[in-house]
Amino acid sequence: MISSILCSSSDPEYSGRFTVPVLWDKKHSTIVNNESSEIIRMFNTVFDDVVPQTRGLTYYPEHLRPEIDSINEWIYDTVNNGVYKCGFATTQAAYEKNVVPLFKSLDRLEEILSKNEFLVANTFTEADIRLWTTIVRFDPVYHGHFKCNVKSIEKDYPNILRWARQIYQMPHVAGTFNLTHIKRHYYMSHRQVNPTQVVPYGNGPDLAHPVIKGSQ
Repeated sequence: MISSILCSSSDPEYSGRFTVPVLWDKKHSTIVNNESSEIIRMFNTVFDDVVPQTRGLTYYPEHLRPEIDSINEWIYDTVNNGVYKCGFATTQAAYEKNVVPLFKSLDRLEEILSKNEFLVANTFTEADIRLWTTIVRFDPVYHGHFKCNVKSIEKDYPNILRWARQIYQMPHVAGTFNLTHIKRHYYMSHRQVNPTQVVPYGNGPDLAHPVIKGSQ
């Protein structure tokens, strides 16, 4: 596993858990950070000196930070992490405790996006990036693999789907999304959830389908 190799290279005495994502410094052969919420904040400004023409561009604008932080908090707990709490539940009670809040939050997001192009102040922000990574995996992975099957994004959440497609169709975003890799990772690495390691054929909604602006 790549993360274990990097951790061992960075600290041969390390004996803790190996997690991803990992931000790796090739020059100094060390792990810079392994917390996604911190890495995304770093990426917002850390390359300003390398790419000066983008200096000042931000997906975490100061005047929106309280609102971004607030929406991030409940989205992370019930959606980003919620799908995992459903998928790795080992009792019916634990599963039901988490699947209900998950879909309540998706309903809430559908309502927000029925009136807005993006999650916060009609501005593309960190909140959109953090949610998008879960939504684009939802139908092809979480719906079946993690038993999050009360509703689907494609059939039941038209405004979330419009929003997800709109982000996917932004310049350079599609190149970051490898569904074949995503499906193989989930279905083949979680043997306690999918012991056969069979990877389902379906791919969920077509994210490249044209979006009509103002259709939310």
